[in-house]
Amino acid sequence: MDITLNKKDNTNASIKIILNEADYQPNVEQKIKEYRKNANIKGFRPGKVPASYIKKLYGKSILVEEINSLLSKSLSDYIKENDLKILGEPMPNQEDAAKIDWDNQKEFEFEYTLGLVDEFDIKLDDKFKIEKHNIEVTDKVMKETMDNLTKQHGDTESVDESKAEDTLEGKLSTADGEVQERVVLPIEDIEKKAQKKFVGLKKGDEVKFDIEKTITSAEAKSRLLGQNETDANAASGEYTLTVSDIKRTKPAEINQELFDKVFGKDAVKDKKEFDEKVKETISENYDRETENLLNRDLVDTLVEKTKFELPDDFLKNWLLVSNEGKVTQEQIDKEYDLYTKDLRWNLIKNKIAEANKDDIKVEHTDVMDYTKKMIAEQFGAYGMSDQLGENMESFAQNYLQGENGENYRKVYEELLNKRVLDFVKDKISIKDKKVDLDGFKKAVDKN
Repeated sequence: MDITLNKKDNTNASIKIILNEADYQPNVEQKIKEYRKNANIKGFRPGKVPASYIKKLYGKSILVEEINSLLSKSLSDYIKENDLKILGEPMPNQEDAAKIDWDNQKEFEFEYTLGLVDEFDIKLDDKFKIEKHNIEVTDKVMKETMDNLTKQHGDTESVDESKAEDTLEGKLSTADGEVQERVVLPIEDIEKKAQKKFVGLKKGDEVKFDIEKTITSAEAKSRLLGQNETDANAASGEYTLTVSDIKRTKPAEINQELFDKVFGKDAVKDKKEFDEKVKETISENYDRETENLLNRDLVDTLVEKTKFELPDDFLKNWLLVSNEGKVTQEQIDKEYDLYTKDLRWNLIKNKIAEANKDDIKVEHTDVMDYTKKMIAEQFGAYGMSDQLGENMESFAQNYLQGENGENYRKVYEELLNKRVLDFVKDKISIKDKKVDLDGFKKAVDKN
């Protein structure tokens, strides 16, 4: 056997493997013996089928199978032994493979193209600068939050005539006769300019409206139509709402009863403590949002600053072939930049983790603990976390074994991603920038 590497540049190479009869024939002969031993062919006693007859029936398929097996192992061993850092999988030369004469050839030559990882450096020091957008809890945000809390915990009653803050209930029908017997439509979900049409309505009134012009939010459409956002957002044409009831919420009074409903019995005792607790809760929520934005900006900046080449032609071809007709070349070309951004980040992340393995570790116990916490939070939303008890371990194991182990890989990668980013944050310069909620939203929408 002869294996040679031809490195064309930093990211492209090919491997040529030449197999002689001595490389594969012993395995082929052994396989024929096994076939002969187990063959059950009419006219022959078990184990007494002539080897020549087995060769005639199965010789070519055995040869192909053994050579493919030998190629796969040899190629894998060569890549590992020579520490070749490859992207995707080696791609065989299909044109050459199609020319093979399996009946007469004794020597076989195979060629594979490889996509290689280019060498690159990552500089993590205080010269690497990034901004962290810290959201201030303004008076405006406090007022909006208080209004939402008092409304959420207020008393709802039916009224005779609708106002802008009310919610309409009724029957919804389309121009082609489809009917939903009961829908709920908060007037605040309607576009401001269209709300006038829905104010002053009484029970039994009908109102016709163009759904695309009246409700532009996909989320609001989804709530009204009881569909997922994609389907709901595609809804168009004229709808008719026949009002059966009008609900108005009287805001709750800011007193101990509200304090207990929001934070639990006696968690806060007066208005001052309530305001502080609300502000603290908002800040905690904002902290998660600011950290998520910082992580996103950090990944984007690392990908932008860390320069290295990719074997673009190889990767596009590999994506097309490996997806076996599930994607087109046009789709690959369209989404290639997104794919390579993720690929670049994974290469950067793994290099940082490998270079700092003493500081960045993800153990099996970490994966289990993270999964248990995730499950507890999910069940906690339904008030069931206390019932899990001793079953938590088996719940976590069952989840991680799901999808043929893919769930385990996802949790591992999520933890590794977090720990690499935390490591990077300790090495670079992060400048705090105070912004209001609108300024934060602009920063989120920037990319």
